[in-house]
Amino acid sequence: MTALVIFAFSAALLYGGADFLGGVAARRATPLAVIALTMPAGAVILLAILAAGRGVPGLGGLTAVGGGWASAGWAIGGGAVGAAGLIAFYRGFATASMSVVAPVSALVSTVLPVAIALAGGERPGITVIAGAPLCLAAIVLVSAERTDSAAPRARLRGVAYGVTAGAAFGLFFVFLKYAGQNGGHDTALWLVTVQRLTGSVLALVMLAITRTQPPWRGGADRGLLRIALISGAADAAANVCYVMATQTGQFGLAVVITSLYPGMTVLLARLVLRERMRLVQRIGLLLAAAGVVLVTM
Repeated sequence: MTALVIFAFSAALLYGGADFLGGVAARRATPLAVIALTMPAGAVILLAILAAGRGVPGLGGLTAVGGGWASAGWAIGGGAVGAAGLIAFYRGFATASMSVVAPVSALVSTVLPVAIALAGGERPGITVIAGAPLCLAAIVLVSAERTDSAAPRARLRGVAYGVTAGAAFGLFFVFLKYAGQNGGHDTALWLVTVQRLTGSVLALVMLAITRTQPPWRGGADRGLLRIALISGAADAAANVCYVMATQTGQFGLAVVITSLYPGMTVLLARLVLRERMRLVQRIGLLLAAAGVVLVTM
């Protein structure tokens, strides 16, 4: 249980940091262009680690290449739905209210895989049953933005994008979990690399289809490239931590803890961008802390 919490919480911190950096990058380029940078950046870093990892203490046991076609298939599926989810997520931010898209996507991405875990026979303990709802409430509260006066049609559009992105993220969690189960602990880096390569190809294809101007043309913004590199690395590391979390305990619990990542995004926005943290978000962070304490007991 302790290992699961460490890996899942590390994944949440890294996902939150990657999302924060991705949001900063999206202020300098279109969301699709940002994804077309962060996905390949993470893939390149993972490939480099796989190539040199056998000689690095602590990584030698994670650099096995293999797992069979079943594991590769789940990883490829995870890469496809993950990239599609990010496109829907950022598209929702561009055309609807963030206060609708973010909480809906966060909740759906948690409930879907947890429901699959319960249907598969997982039966959490009493403290987990008590702590998980607190974590779910925290996910919604820390994602909440200021309520705006958007028209009903715009709010419905936001719900639609939120559900679409959340379902894709939820399937992403499920696919990576099964990829890890089939591949084993020592193939975690390889499976996440396959996932990232798939997402990279899809993002670049979408970039070409939509004829979106790549940010590396017409004079590259070095600041944007650095942010994208760090964001891609953080997201790739988060995927590795998540896969390892699903291999050390209950899948549903791993998803619930990992899905606390919006809290890290909010904290970074407060510390780095000096954005004000609303009372509801502070309450959400407290609920997250209480929920994590309960599920680890």
